[in-house]
Amino acid sequence: MFTPKKLKYRKSHRLRGSTEGVATKGTLAAFGAYALKAVEGGEINSRQIEAARRAMTHFIKRGGKIWIRIFPHKPVTQKAAEVPMGSGKGTVEKYVAAIRAGTVLFEMDGVDLATAKEAMRLASQKLPVKCRFIDTNISY
Repeated sequence: MFTPKKLKYRKSHRLRGSTEGVATKGTLAAFGAYALKAVEGGEINSRQIEAARRAMTHFIKRGGKIWIRIFPHKPVTQKAAEVPMGSGKGTVEKYVAAIRAGTVLFEMDGVDLATAKEAMRLASQKLPVKCRFIDTNISY
C-alpha cells in the first residue's frame, strides 16, 4: 500500500473543503493513451488505490503499462472506541488522496481499446468517486 516515506508533521488538519470545486492541475492524460478521470471530488485512501491497481493489472494480464497519477499524502486520524472526550488527537489510521472533479487517477497504454475500457471499469468500481473513461486518441 502507498504511504508517504517522510512527513513534516505526523498528523494534520482534515481540510474537508479541499475536495470541492474543479481541479486545475492533473486534468489531462500525460503518459498513456487511455485514462480514468474523476467526475466528482472526494478522498481515496491507499487501500482503494491498490485495489483498483490490482483489478486493472489482473484484467490486462500484466500486459501494457499503468500509471497511477494520485498519491495519498494526507494522514487521517481516528480515536479509539469508547475513549472519552479530550485527551488529544487520535492515531493515524490511513492516508488519503484528496481529489477534485476532473483529476486523472490512472492512465494506461499498450493494450487495445476494449481491454482498457473494461479494466478501467473494474478499477472504477473499487473507488468511492464516480469516474469516466477517457480515450486520448479521440478529441472530445
